[in-house]
Amino acid sequence: MKVAVVAEFYPSRRDPVLGIWTHRQALAARDAGADVRVLVLHRVVPPRSALGTGPAGALAALAERLREPRRQLRDGLEVSYLPYLSPARRRSYPAWGAWAAPALGVALQRLHRSFAFDLVHAHNAVPAGDAVRRALAALPHLRVPLVVSVHGGDVLYTVSRFRTGAAAVARGLGAARLVLANSQGIAELSRAHGAGETLVVHLGSDVPRLGSDVPAAAPAQRREAPPTLVTVAHLIPRKRHGDVLRALAVLSQRHSTLRYAIVGDGPERIALEGLAVQLGVAARVQFLGQLEPPDAIAQARRATLFVMPSTEEAFGAGYVEAMAGGVPAIGCRGEPGPEEIAAAGDGMVLVPPGDIERLSQRIDELLSDPHRLREAGQRARETVAANFTWERCGRQTLAAYER
Repeated sequence: MKVAVVAEFYPSRRDPVLGIWTHRQALAARDAGADVRVLVLHRVVPPRSALGTGPAGALAALAERLREPRRQLRDGLEVSYLPYLSPARRRSYPAWGAWAAPALGVALQRLHRSFAFDLVHAHNAVPAGDAVRRALAALPHLRVPLVVSVHGGDVLYTVSRFRTGAAAVARGLGAARLVLANSQGIAELSRAHGAGETLVVHLGSDVPRLGSDVPAAAPAQRREAPPTLVTVAHLIPRKRHGDVLRALAVLSQRHSTLRYAIVGDGPERIALEGLAVQLGVAARVQFLGQLEPPDAIAQARRATLFVMPSTEEAFGAGYVEAMAGGVPAIGCRGEPGPEEIAAAGDGMVLVPPGDIERLSQRIDELLSDPHRLREAGQRARETVAANFTWERCGRQTLAAYER
């Protein structure tokens, strides 16, 4: 089975974290038996945040994107980055597929000469699925089916925040022979927005061996260190890092050594640093910035609790990566991913969104009972091992391709 993966979000030399879940699913499919090549829609226009740094900053950001090597080998996968231009995201994102389609069409035709792929797997209906749809329409000799993965952005963001978003998502999903969703809630939303046949394929995590030298496999070491909360996520409002900072302030007297490690970067960093000062907890908070994926996972697995009370959470790979290392997780009730992870087994606690009191209570309950905390960590690992491994994801992805 030969597969061409097309994605907007994918790791690069410029940003090794962006779209890491797409790369990991491609690796998992390859390890399950698929032969995979990857085409990345590489928009060379810098984001609005870079343009706000002045002409020098904008030029530096543009130069960085132009320097990205067009062909790379990532963990043995051949990856090609396809430059394209498009207008600003805030006005034209649903139409980006049309802007990327010409470069993608040339790349698909060229790839097919040396690698006669059996299908195309696009990650997200917009812009990747729409770009594939347009490119294949102009290449009638390439009669290959399209599979589209929905990771949440299509149905939680694009359909509601752009005037033409719902129509663009419906076109991308409607062109797919099969749609893969990362949770049941996202599958239902996908069908409501134009998807036909839909399957749930969960993303996953590697599960460290017990007794290995991975920090997660040594809970005793974590007990000897100060208790630490950790969040691994982009610093944006919906991840709700501020709720964890407020809970930390509430818990400061009962847990005088409690710390909070924040892994990730983004537009909310300055505001969060200011909030930590305002709440009087700045000395307890460590902003670690964006780390390489293995380092971010290791940091999460050294913590006591993984806490991310985020909203619009389609799945949440960060939860299962921490849980695989024996670290219990806390997420929000009513969100597709956290609900599904919690339903699969123990080790995941859910709280109402925005409820600082309940969040503080749940953290306190676990920190105050070492036996309960240890048991929750063991069960968290078992939940991931049974339901959310990359090996399982790879098998299910390959089975979807063959179907």
